[in-house]
Amino acid sequence: VQLQASGGGLVQAGGSLTLSCVASGRIFSSTALGWFRQVPGKEYEFVAAINWGDRRTHYADFVKGRFTIARESAENAVTLQMNSLKPDDTALYYCARRVGSPRVTSRADWNSWGQGTLVTVSS
Repeated sequence: VQLQASGGGLVQAGGSLTLSCVASGRIFSSTALGWFRQVPGKEYEFVAAINWGDRRTHYADFVKGRFTIARESAENAVTLQMNSLKPDDTALYYCARRVGSPRVTSRADWNSWGQGTLVTVSS
């Protein structure tokens, strides 16, 4: 499965963006698709993930109530709706895939990655 992320851009603080991750090939119900982010020079951070089959979601504490991950079955994609953006949300955002729980937040446990899409939030 290959992943293609898009939707990044420049937005003012308090604004919104929607990221999309389109997956090629079949996605099984046991698959989780998720988002990580990275500021250059810093570690990857787990952001959110969803199980493709039952749509269970998991969020990092710092995005709860602001970001929403959703499955778009018709497009074989997941989206990340980001509201109330803050300058601290500025990062490269990556989509990733694993087989199993969406609650796994370690980067090493996600085995397929798309390219990053840059989100810049100005103050």
